[in-house]
Amino acid sequence: MAGESAFLVEGVVTAALPNGTYRVALANGHDVLAFVTRRLKKTLAALRPGETVRLQMSPYDLSQGRIVVGTKQI
Repeated sequence: MAGESAFLVEGVVTAALPNGTYRVALANGHDVLAFVTRRLKKTLAALRPGETVRLQMSPYDLSQGRIVVGTKQI
């Protein structure tokens, strides 16, 4: 129900911000604010600028997303 309308996109991390948030550039040129899921906080130490990630985004708010897969898992 909640995740049915969400979609996945790939992007590149451009900046690491405090508290597990990142600035991610998408292929279409937009920058979004993304955060890491709790599950990935345990497995990923930290993402660096330039790494490719996969984001889960809602069609209702395209300015932010959730990082669900890091480069080590793609």
